[in-house]
Amino acid sequence: MLPGDRASFLPAGRRGVSNTTLLASVFLGGVLVAVVVGALLVTIGERKGEGRQPYDLLVPVDDQTTDPAVWGINWPSQYESYLRTTDWERTRYGGSDAIPVQKLNTYPWLRAMWSGYAFSIDYRESRGHAFTLHDQDHTQRVLQREQPGACLHCHAAVIPLYEYVGRGDIMAGFVEVSGMSWEEARFMMDDHGDPLVEHPVSCMDCHTPETMELRITRPAFKVGIAALKAHEGQANYDVNRDASRQEMRSFVCAQCHVEYYFDPDNNRAVTYPWSMGIRVEEQEAYYDAIGFSDWTHGATGGGMIKAQHPEFELWSQGTHAAAGVACADCHMPYQREGARKVSDHHVRSPMLNVNRSCQTCHSIAEGELMNRVAAIQDRTTALVDRSAAAVTDLITVLAAARALGADDEALAEAIQMQRSAQWRLDWIFSEGSRGFHAPQESARILGEAIDFARQGERMVVERYAGRLDRAAVDIMPPEGVTPDELAPTRTGPTVPGSPGPDRPGPDRPGPTVPNGN
Repeated sequence: MLPGDRASFLPAGRRGVSNTTLLASVFLGGVLVAVVVGALLVTIGERKGEGRQPYDLLVPVDDQTTDPAVWGINWPSQYESYLRTTDWERTRYGGSDAIPVQKLNTYPWLRAMWSGYAFSIDYRESRGHAFTLHDQDHTQRVLQREQPGACLHCHAAVIPLYEYVGRGDIMAGFVEVSGMSWEEARFMMDDHGDPLVEHPVSCMDCHTPETMELRITRPAFKVGIAALKAHEGQANYDVNRDASRQEMRSFVCAQCHVEYYFDPDNNRAVTYPWSMGIRVEEQEAYYDAIGFSDWTHGATGGGMIKAQHPEFELWSQGTHAAAGVACADCHMPYQREGARKVSDHHVRSPMLNVNRSCQTCHSIAEGELMNRVAAIQDRTTALVDRSAAAVTDLITVLAAARALGADDEALAEAIQMQRSAQWRLDWIFSEGSRGFHAPQESARILGEAIDFARQGERMVVERYAGRLDRAAVDIMPPEGVTPDELAPTRTGPTVPGSPGPDRPGPDRPGPTVPNGN
């Protein structure tokens, strides 16, 4: 026995037990390592498989498949997140509610600015993509005033309708549908008696069925972006051929989130005023050049332009666009599911998803990021309020001058100031980011709105000094604001936008209100 040989002090039996235990431990450890390595290799194999085959085609889909639920069988993750666009969520200056907020009550000056136009009757917070058709069906702007089939361009999965009406020619069908009434286009049936418009904005509007690659389907955007590129020096631009994938991650959104008008010289077709540029003054110059007005103002008699929702145009002037950040990067951020990198189709404000929308690039605390956004939006709101006060004052003195008998020639210059001022105010207010997409540009535009409004007010006051009675005029439109009892409902009977007894139609007319026209 050698000194220090501890095993030599053990009885013979116990030395055997120790060796057996050691061998068993080594064996079990090897088995455990093999199981772990095997499981790891299996997982790696599965993840590689997921990467090579990111989805399973269980059912066929094509350009006639407008129901997102059918696409959801093949792409369940995207569909499940899309369904969440029906959620109730609010941010500081927007969001979705069970009963959409009536903005005409929150901002009464809107009624004066839009006097004589359908928006002075009903203008509510917009809700998620799943509600695009449902809410348009129920707005009093459609139920009280005649609206064109052109509105379907951005409120429904509408390509099958265009293709049917155009007999295979989508562009021709788009123009023809635009000139129809809302009711005729909305409830049109095919040769088999099946409805052609059943669903809100859907998967096929942005994705190629065969490959799921992003694509542009909206005819008005194809024409508009080609006109813009030609203005910038790039002729014969085909967006589906020439745009990069990162550009497409914004362009698919810009199919609808833009300024547009219904061209009276082209059957009221949706048209983007981009042939002279996309900045606010360039679009104004375009409208002035063609002599276009959306309506005649009810209090002043001037021809006005209604801004729609120029998110794409304002974003294009901001720092995120300059850095190559796409709409989808912030509003549809990627999320990991195994080896798959999936875009979140719960399209919403980045403020409701700061971690994945913002902190992917900005290594700043969430609270600090939200405070920065709030500061931008609060400052923009302060400028909106001052612009609104200036525009309202101008409308008031113009109405007072009309009461004195002033004619169009006498007020022409001041009315042009009104047109320019409220166009700029409307452009920023109706845009969805409350200035965040381009803060400096927003401040510039609102500063011009204040300036034009105050210049116009001074012109009228100086011309009719001492004779204007501001208190004697009522610049609010005679129609009342639509009450919440007539607001769109929380959901449709099944999938939002699907046929059902709560949706107005040829046999289920919506409510009417006296004085509607």
